[in-house]
Amino acid sequence: MSFFSAGKTFILVTLHVIYGQPKQRIPELKAIAEWLAEWAKQINELNNNHNLITLGDFNIDREGDELYKAFISTGLSVPKDLQGLPRTIFKTDGPKDVTFYDQIAWFNKDGNVPAISLKYNRGGNFDFTKTALKSLNLSTKELSYRISDHFPLWVEFDVRE
Repeated sequence: MSFFSAGKTFILVTLHVIYGQPKQRIPELKAIAEWLAEWAKQINELNNNHNLITLGDFNIDREGDELYKAFISTGLSVPKDLQGLPRTIFKTDGPKDVTFYDQIAWFNKDGNVPAISLKYNRGGNFDFTKTALKSLNLSTKELSYRISDHFPLWVEFDVRE
């Protein structure tokens, strides 16, 4: 999906990495990272106001694990605002249990990797469990079947110079 605003093109790539065993996910994550890096280089050669942003369920277990390293291996960057945020509606015991399943990422200027031409402002997650379908008095498991077991992530950019 792409759209145009204030002289800038946004290209959003949504992906869902197969769950499976962690070792099975590493080659897929590396291939995705390589594909995205090549695509970003190609579109930036055409116009430096093109912005490739990837988002979706990458089924990354933890920041810094082999899955995460494969994901960022070509320069994809996850904003600090999103790191450490809960990704699932099922409660965890603390920061060490925060999963990195869902991501929003783009390339920053590091070596040959192109940067986006947008100014990142902030990002976060949305805990819909506090408001969605409250009148139905659903359990967390029931709510996960009706809406999702993942919190939506969001980011905000400024397109003005």
